[in-house]
Amino acid sequence: MTTNDGIQVSVLGLGAMGSALAAALVRAGHETTVWNRSPGRADDLVAQGARAATTAGDAVRASRLVIVCLLDHASVHEVLDPLAGDLAGRTLVNVTTTSPDQSRELAAWAADAGIAYLDGGIMAVPSMIGQPGSSILYSGSADAFRRYQPLLDVWGDSTWFGEDPGLASLYDLALLAGMYVMFAGFMHGAAMVAPAGVTAAKFATMAAPWLTAMTGAFHEFAAVIDGGDYTVDGQQSLEFSDLGDILAASAAQGISTEVVATVQRLLHRQIEAGHGKEGFARIIESIKHPA
Repeated sequence: MTTNDGIQVSVLGLGAMGSALAAALVRAGHETTVWNRSPGRADDLVAQGARAATTAGDAVRASRLVIVCLLDHASVHEVLDPLAGDLAGRTLVNVTTTSPDQSRELAAWAADAGIAYLDGGIMAVPSMIGQPGSSILYSGSADAFRRYQPLLDVWGDSTWFGEDPGLASLYDLALLAGMYVMFAGFMHGAAMVAPAGVTAAKFATMAAPWLTAMTGAFHEFAAVIDGGDYTVDGQQSLEFSDLGDILAASAAQGISTEVVATVQRLLHRQIEAGHGKEGFARIIESIKHPA
């Protein structure tokens, strides 16, 4: 079923995320055409009201707006290169996970073919699409973003970061970096207490509120980093932050020290350079300037 203001849109790629995106569009009343390389993936969406295209070309030709959610950068080119002529004059929104440089390369390819290009980074898992907490980051064509933002908002909060098509990917991967390192820290802690008979579930009941509270320090670190003065009063010094006790306790529990040792190395590079009295935020200098 479509509404009077429904936009014709095609979704290429029906993995877990692509299917979630397409389903949300159908629910919002948009005339949605879907395509997937392997057959059968569109059946549930067709039952909900989508139209299945036999080929990627048929899907592209069905709509002025084309959403691509495929495996990787190479698969995007594999599917779209033969369809450059059909895509000309249309808008392409690529939400496939790519690197910033890959996003810029695809944008240049699209510009040469006369395709309006918008790159997207999805900050959600499939079950979150269309629900509170879902957000998608965009960069590339400002005109395309303005024109289609009401549709994009169906999936979650939409934020445009600028004309540079690589910015959405850069923010996406930077945020994921913080997430994965945090997850690894939690798992290190769970591994530390496991030999004492503590389950991961029990440890999580303590770790979740503790880590949530600690995220409040992000803004304090950011102010110091942006100010460039790591000697500001009130910071915990690098010397005081030494992680030797954590490393020793981890080794005594018979677990790997790799996660914590990485932070220790970043910290000690700054101490060895004579900055031990300065604040912990200074380890960003070790990250920004690899040894």
